[in-house]
Amino acid sequence: MPGVNEAITREYFESLGFLVLQPHKHLVTARSKRPEEEIDFILVKPDASEEAPEDFVLTGRTLRNVGRAVVSVRGWHSDRVSPALLKLSPELVRFAQEPALRSVRKQIGEGPLFRILCLSDLPATAALRKGAQHVMREAGVDGVLLFPTMLRELIREIDKRKNYDKSDLLQTLRILKNYGLLRDEQLELFPNTRRRKSRAKAQEI
Repeated sequence: MPGVNEAITREYFESLGFLVLQPHKHLVTARSKRPEEEIDFILVKPDASEEAPEDFVLTGRTLRNVGRAVVSVRGWHSDRVSPALLKLSPELVRFAQEPALRSVRKQIGEGPLFRILCLSDLPATAALRKGAQHVMREAGVDGVLLFPTMLRELIREIDKRKNYDKSDLLQTLRILKNYGLLRDEQLELFPNTRRRKSRAKAQEI
C-alpha cells in the first residue's frame, strides 16, 4: 500500500508542475525511522512566486504558488487523523521539524520550505478538525492534503483520448473513466427541485 499512496501523491504533484524528488527509496522496517526518513518527497517549482497558501486544507489551486516543499504521506484510508492520534503518534509530524529539514537544505539549498502532510481524512466534527489542525500547526505542519482531493483532481484532468502508458496509475484511471466507472464531478443546480420533479413523475406513472 505505501507504493500506491506514494504513486498517487507523486502523480498529483507532477500534474501541478512540481519537480518531485524522492530522497529515500528504501523501506524502513527493522528500526525506527530517522527524522530525515520521515520525508517522502521534496518538491521544487522554479517559476513559483514562493507565496505560502493561507488555507490549511490544500488544493491544487492553493498550491500553485508554492516554490519548495517537503511532503510526508500517511495513507491510512480507514482512519481519520484526530488530535488524540497525533499526540499518540508524534512520528506523523516529525518530518516538519528542524532535524528532518536539515537534510533537505543540504540537497536543495537554503530557503523557505512549505511542509505538507498527506492524509486520508480529517475528523468529521468541526471541533475535532480544529483541534487536529492546532496540533499539526504547533508541530510545524503548514498544510494538509487529503487523498480524496488528490484523486478527484487527477480524475478531472484525465483525458480519455490520451494514452498514459508511462503511468500505471493514470492509465488505470483513464480506462475506468473511459468505461463510465469514474465520472467527472458535475455542479447540480436546484437539486431539490429535480428530486421533487422525479418523485412527481414516478407517482404519475
